[in-house]
Amino acid sequence: MESLELEKQPSPYDLTDEQEKKEIVRRYRALLRALKPKLKTGDKELVRRAFELSVEAHKTMRRKTGEPYIFHPLSVAMICVEEIGLGVRSTICALLHDTIEDTDLTLEEIQLEFGSEMAKIIDGLTKIATVVDNNTTQQVENFKKILLTLTDDPRVILIKLCDRLHNMRTLDSMKREKQLKTASETVYVYAPLAHRMGLYNLKTEMEDLAMKYLDPDTYKQVAKKLSETKRERTKYINEFIKPVKEKLDKAEFAYEIYGRPKSIHSIWNKMKKKNVEFEEVYDLFAIRIIVTAGFEHEKEACWKIYSIVSDMYNPAPERMRDWLSNPKANGYEALHTTVMGPQGKWVEVQIRSKRMNEIAEKGLAAHWKYKEGGAEEDRFDKWFSQIRETLGGEDISSIDFLQDFKTSFLAEEIYVYTPKGDVKMLPVGSTALDFAFGIHSAIGSKCIGAKVNHKLVPIGYKLKSGDQIEIITSNKQKPTEDWLSSVVTAKAKSRIKDALKEEKRKIAEDGKYVAEKKLSAYGAAFSQHNIDELVAYYKMPSSMDLFYRIAIKQIDLKELQEFELKGDRIEFIKIKKTEPEKAGPENTRVDDKKDAELIIFGEQSDKIMYSLGNCCKPIPGDDVFGFVTTGKGLIIHRTNCPNATRLLSSHGHRVVKTKWVKNKEISFLTGLKITGLDDVGVIHKITNLISGDLKININAITVEAKEGIFEGNIRLFVHDKDELDLLLNKLRALQGIQTVQRYNPES
Repeated sequence: MESLELEKQPSPYDLTDEQEKKEIVRRYRALLRALKPKLKTGDKELVRRAFELSVEAHKTMRRKTGEPYIFHPLSVAMICVEEIGLGVRSTICALLHDTIEDTDLTLEEIQLEFGSEMAKIIDGLTKIATVVDNNTTQQVENFKKILLTLTDDPRVILIKLCDRLHNMRTLDSMKREKQLKTASETVYVYAPLAHRMGLYNLKTEMEDLAMKYLDPDTYKQVAKKLSETKRERTKYINEFIKPVKEKLDKAEFAYEIYGRPKSIHSIWNKMKKKNVEFEEVYDLFAIRIIVTAGFEHEKEACWKIYSIVSDMYNPAPERMRDWLSNPKANGYEALHTTVMGPQGKWVEVQIRSKRMNEIAEKGLAAHWKYKEGGAEEDRFDKWFSQIRETLGGEDISSIDFLQDFKTSFLAEEIYVYTPKGDVKMLPVGSTALDFAFGIHSAIGSKCIGAKVNHKLVPIGYKLKSGDQIEIITSNKQKPTEDWLSSVVTAKAKSRIKDALKEEKRKIAEDGKYVAEKKLSAYGAAFSQHNIDELVAYYKMPSSMDLFYRIAIKQIDLKELQEFELKGDRIEFIKIKKTEPEKAGPENTRVDDKKDAELIIFGEQSDKIMYSLGNCCKPIPGDDVFGFVTTGKGLIIHRTNCPNATRLLSSHGHRVVKTKWVKNKEISFLTGLKITGLDDVGVIHKITNLISGDLKININAITVEAKEGIFEGNIRLFVHDKDELDLLLNKLRALQGIQTVQRYNPES
């Protein structure tokens, strides 16, 4: 279904291998066993028919791993059933999800065999597949298709997420550039989407697998340290749990309690966010308590357990999270608290009921009742209707759409209140202006300020959970360009852009009149051909933009004399340039040679213009990729660059494979942040090691000491990553040094 699975080859032999046949049957039987609780009369025959059709359709195909292709739909179906709890219909759709796109089977045949409901889901999956990895189509267009099918039938996206997860699990067999693109797309779009659907297990596994390919060194480093500290962690968890179990048993609760390790990706995020080493991340695991209680008594039981835990271990009040009173928008309900455990260590404790736990693990799939109502369905219905409204807006062709969607619909939420006490959910980072547009477009457009908790605030004020907001409006107010930087929700951005476009259109009418007069004076007609010629000459996106620029006097049409008049038609006189062309990205045609290997600092470096990304300052030895820009030629980025996932997922077709060739004559600027004890001679020891022992050239050094701790920033020139790693290890070994981390200095 996805691009990385479409590189299929005819099998060197049809499925005659007995071992393969046995393995296919074994996997099919395992799928049936997993489905058993959900099978009704006649279901088994339908599943068998779907399986047979899939085997027949894919019999001559193999995956890049060399396995029979049927392993993929069987694995996707198994993830649907076992890991997110979908039923018979979704299983059939998962088994057939690639058949329409890749084989001779038609949608009509599937409809005749399995009915219109399943045919519709498979059609939705096929529509998504047909635009994946099309080099001429932006990834954003693909994502819109995914969203449209999601609002039509959520099972489409649930199966799609299972399909993506299995492809991530089998990504080893793909080429490096395909691994980078797929991993970036996964962490940028699919993992947040899985999170928003409440599928936490899928989300964390996707993030970990993406990190394995985007930042393999860090991934291995954190995984190794997790493995090395496992025994010590298990011992501590048992010590923490033992007295809690005694109290819970005494209170006669039916419960499960266990320690769950945090994902590699989330541990690395904490290390980056708090600027600490692995050893200093206190919440490497969480203690989870799952209580069995009837629906009416769930909350009461959770609070009682919280009371027992907080009586034994002191809680940190600022780390308390109550998602029982206000569940997350994806349905997640739980109590989270962080308490001071034995040996002075902070420990996160998560408390929830069995029903809440199923929702936490299976997300939307656990509480989506097809044909039935219910509060949880309403929660998602509201979300889907907001997506439909956004997709129905006029201006969704922008490349910012993907980022706008992420901040609007995939971010964490805050709860705020109207003056009457009605609760509203908004993404984190929302402002008073977002709230105003959330109430109604007309209120947003006239907003001049707000009262938050009865105090006057500007329209750009960032809201916090629990705020009560009253919007102040004026009929004289109109949206302005700078409003766009004061909002995060897609609805607010879309409405502001619509209003600005309407205002621009009115001004453009004056420019249209001026253009007509000037053309007439030159002896040319005010015709579509002549307008198109002017639009092309001035490189305007549209005729409205041209007329607008004329109206605001940014264009005065003096250049009309450069046009040749043929009757009443104008044509631009193209003057041929005689000077020799300069070597550069335009004539190397890097974008056309996508598969050509770019060797940096090797023999070809004089043929290709490139620059190193200021956002990540790569040095030889870093895992990198080249990115073709429209104005600056080829830019080299590290694969763990802050912008890498956005570039690789939104513009994958502009990525060029790159490889370093060592050259000890060229040095690269990089930076180190060092913290430690402000002891006598510590700075001398550091500079002596860098300049004296390792002969590395220091560009600049700044040191600040406060209350016995120093923080230093050193800019220096290194030849490659090996030299930098050696320096990092030697600095960390110095007495009194607490942390040493690489950073990207400004040029």
